[in-house]
Amino acid sequence: MEKLIRFQMLNSRSRYKLFNNKFSKVGNLHLSTAFRSSKLSQPKKTQKCSSKNEEETSSMASLFNQITEILGVGNITPDETPSAISILNPTYVRDVGFNQESPSGMQAVCRNAEESVLMKKEENLSVSDDVKRGNGVEFDVSPVVHEITQIVRDEHSVVSMEERLENSGIRCEPGIVEKVLKRCFKVPHLALRFFKWVKEREGFCHNTETYNTMLYIAGESKNFWLVEELLEEMEEKSCNKDIKTWTLLISQYGKAKLMGKALSMFEEMRRYGIEPDAAAYKMIISSLCNAKNCELALEFFKEMVQKEIALDLTMCKRLLNCLARSGNSVAVHSVAEDMTRVFQIPEREVYDHVLRSFCISGRIKEALEIIRDLKNKELSLNPGYFEILVKGLCKADRMTDALEIVDIMKRRQLVTSDVYGILISGYLRRNDLSKALDLFKSMKESGYFPTTSTYTELMQWLFRLNQYQKGCELYNEMLDNGIEPDIVAITAIIAGHVQQNHISEAWKVFESMEEKGIRPTWKSYSVFIKELCKVERTGEILKVLNKMQASKVPIRDEVFHWVMSCMERKGEMNNVEKVKQMQRILTSHSQVGEASGNNIASGEDPSLELNHNHPEIERTDCNLIEPFLRNYSEHDLQQVCRILSSPMNWCPMQEALEKCSVQFTPELVLEILRKCSLQGKAALLFFSWIGKQAGYQHTTETYNMAIKIAGCGKDFKHMRNLFYEMRRRGCSITPDTWAIMIMQYGRTGLTEIALRTFSEMKSNGHTPTASAYKYLIISLCGKKGRKADEAIKLFQEMIQAGQIPDKELLEIYLSCLCEVGKLVEARSCTDSLSKVGYTIPLSYSLYVRALCQAGRLEDALEMIDNVETERSTLEHYVCGSVVHGLLQKGRLEEALAKVGSMKKTGICPTVHVYTSLIAHFFKGKQIERALEIFEKMKQEGCQPTVVTYSALIQGYMNMGKVAEAWDVLHQMKMKGPVPDFKTYSMFIGCLCKVGQSEEAMKLLSEMQENGIVPSTVNYRVVFFGLNREGKQDLAKIVLQQKSALRSKRKLLI
Repeated sequence: MEKLIRFQMLNSRSRYKLFNNKFSKVGNLHLSTAFRSSKLSQPKKTQKCSSKNEEETSSMASLFNQITEILGVGNITPDETPSAISILNPTYVRDVGFNQESPSGMQAVCRNAEESVLMKKEENLSVSDDVKRGNGVEFDVSPVVHEITQIVRDEHSVVSMEERLENSGIRCEPGIVEKVLKRCFKVPHLALRFFKWVKEREGFCHNTETYNTMLYIAGESKNFWLVEELLEEMEEKSCNKDIKTWTLLISQYGKAKLMGKALSMFEEMRRYGIEPDAAAYKMIISSLCNAKNCELALEFFKEMVQKEIALDLTMCKRLLNCLARSGNSVAVHSVAEDMTRVFQIPEREVYDHVLRSFCISGRIKEALEIIRDLKNKELSLNPGYFEILVKGLCKADRMTDALEIVDIMKRRQLVTSDVYGILISGYLRRNDLSKALDLFKSMKESGYFPTTSTYTELMQWLFRLNQYQKGCELYNEMLDNGIEPDIVAITAIIAGHVQQNHISEAWKVFESMEEKGIRPTWKSYSVFIKELCKVERTGEILKVLNKMQASKVPIRDEVFHWVMSCMERKGEMNNVEKVKQMQRILTSHSQVGEASGNNIASGEDPSLELNHNHPEIERTDCNLIEPFLRNYSEHDLQQVCRILSSPMNWCPMQEALEKCSVQFTPELVLEILRKCSLQGKAALLFFSWIGKQAGYQHTTETYNMAIKIAGCGKDFKHMRNLFYEMRRRGCSITPDTWAIMIMQYGRTGLTEIALRTFSEMKSNGHTPTASAYKYLIISLCGKKGRKADEAIKLFQEMIQAGQIPDKELLEIYLSCLCEVGKLVEARSCTDSLSKVGYTIPLSYSLYVRALCQAGRLEDALEMIDNVETERSTLEHYVCGSVVHGLLQKGRLEEALAKVGSMKKTGICPTVHVYTSLIAHFFKGKQIERALEIFEKMKQEGCQPTVVTYSALIQGYMNMGKVAEAWDVLHQMKMKGPVPDFKTYSMFIGCLCKVGQSEEAMKLLSEMQENGIVPSTVNYRVVFFGLNREGKQDLAKIVLQQKSALRSKRKLLI
């Protein structure tokens, strides 16, 4: 009873925090670092701290010596219980009828992760619940189920689904309906239409099973408003909720990280008179572990122990891992004791799991203490303990200690190929290839055959270091030894062949996969394509793309981007068009399939997100500089970044760089520049210094990044100098180089220079890319330096050149045209989009959104009324924008009516709609209604965005509630989403208006600490605010900070 009361008190406290505190979080625990390797150097702040570290190191050394003695002489008993098989009493374990969680680990071979998840869901939902319950009823594959399913899923038929179902004359029974719904889980909007249609049939009544299926589908599509509606409907219809109903609700809310709702469902289940079973506990504990709330997860576990309900072994291990990561070793031992005492798991097996948990979490001291406990309890050692300990030591970079354990294993004849593989991986993690190869040679001489993964890791490192021949020899050796390569090994050798331009050999290996029965994954295809892009073998790239398409392997946008960038560099515009055509076809198929269903069912507008002004142009250029495949050490990267980010002047920085033993490659330099882009001056000095080092030569990509950094710091003279230097050194100037310069001029309002650069690009024989057109048009549409006529001319030129504008460009371009009153041109643009692959609803939704943002609501409504083709789909897409437009005009009742009509058609209001309502109520001084909307959106599973929280901050400030505004900002920093540039800028302006410019001044420093560069306007607002408040000394400091930032970002002052 004590445990139960304690649990209820804790649960009540948790629920209070979740529901009554509007900005609370569910126990995000910070992982402690109770023990760190003595090999890691730590800053010595005080003599006391140094002394403490020495004591810990001494204690650790003593403990390790004890353990080596134990391992050297302790009794060993072979492990006879397979660790992968749960030995718990199966009568306690109950399945739920749906797959509530994905496996904790997935193999990286033979199929990619997306396919695996999809196949698992389809399998789970195509097998009858009756079979899972053990009733022996086979899945109904009757023609009736097939016929109904075909009608429901055929959404492109001229005749509506409802009419076709009416005409079919099929009589639906709950069992048939349940099975049809399961087959429609990928198209939730169609499943919902069928669910509603059949509900209206005379004599039909949904039962618990059909409601459960629909609840699952709604939860999977994150439509929690529909989940709540279905639950209310069950109450109205007096339809009983069974244990499965509550369990899947707990699961769906838990997977969506809505822990407050998950806990609420668990408690409500009890009030409903249903006692939680093993499956329900499993779901809540799993969700809490995923949320890192191990304290509450432990309470539920203890309650299970009290009730003698067994938790399966997988969940026990998950709880142990969660507790070990949190540093709560006492709780780990408590759970282990319960596993042995209550669940009757053999003590040696429990110790195996505990030891593994500590090692996975990097807690070596606690892991060693487990070995000592085994000795004290006079339990024989499991051979697996040695391997687990070696893996943990290697992961903690304690290679010397790991080798000492392996020496003991050798004496006791416990060493296996896997143990050698762990050591080799440890050396490679330290970038010590020579020791890894020496150990590899030693293991073979000792008669151990390396595993496939060991061969693969070594091959990958050799190829990265351009030791192609050695890598190939390893692969051939693996085959000669009869070791079958897996998909990862095959992909590695393909990449190695392509890097050396041995394309025919790469194809031979690739085609050998089919002979071995291995299906190429998305990852293997993408690596193949990326390497081909590097050597610019466009013909081969097209061949791989065609193979992907024929094999029905999804081709992601990033792959298309690599390919088109490569072809544009070679000037193969015909091939670019072929690839774009393939992308359009695949995108349209995707829209017809799952994407359209998910968007409409969730009420999400695929083209409409609340526009928090336009996105920073600086954030949209990430694709202009193509990333390399990583072939450098993370340690080297961090070491150099620490030097460049330090407050030192350049001379000591240069000395530190010359002392560090880093092998600089273009890939490493590119990543250093990317990471240190905010330290513009230091990054550019580093770029200049490394370019003069023997054996190193800059590439197009590193020059492009340096040009971008100079432009971001408004150091346009140096940006041009880098461009000329690039040309002098014979480095290939690509269309992306021009696009970066155009973008940097344009984002600061220098549209005339951007236009001249664009003309210069064409006069130099470079065909403008979609990116070059995009950034120039965006700059011409901006408020600063706006030139709408030039933008129209360039947009038409872009379309005639066969370049396809993306959604971001269209949003900005159409908004500009609507704002300046050029509606004829905007309509013409909208009409032309269907010719380049955009659907009619998507095209017109972009136009409607632009009209609403420009305050032309009546024009927008007239436009919707005049659309005949696919009008219902368009209305789904634009409802958020229309609501926003109505609220801007003060037409609240019409906006609320629109929201109500959305709900009636099964569409959940989007974050766009909720945020618009919050902003409107704050503007009308109705703070209670604004906060009520905020709470409601969270309860319905609609996650607030940075725009929503910004609206709260601005609303509070306008109401004079400064403390509450600060609370929101602090909550954003703690829980997310993190404040962005616009949030900080808005808050700074609000604070200065109410005479708190000194607080606004602190935000300028905070922005830089969070990697956000304050603008000139930010400094100006604070400067004038401080002067108004009579704080001239602080105002001078602001000017000094602005000058220091300018100096930090510019090379030429």
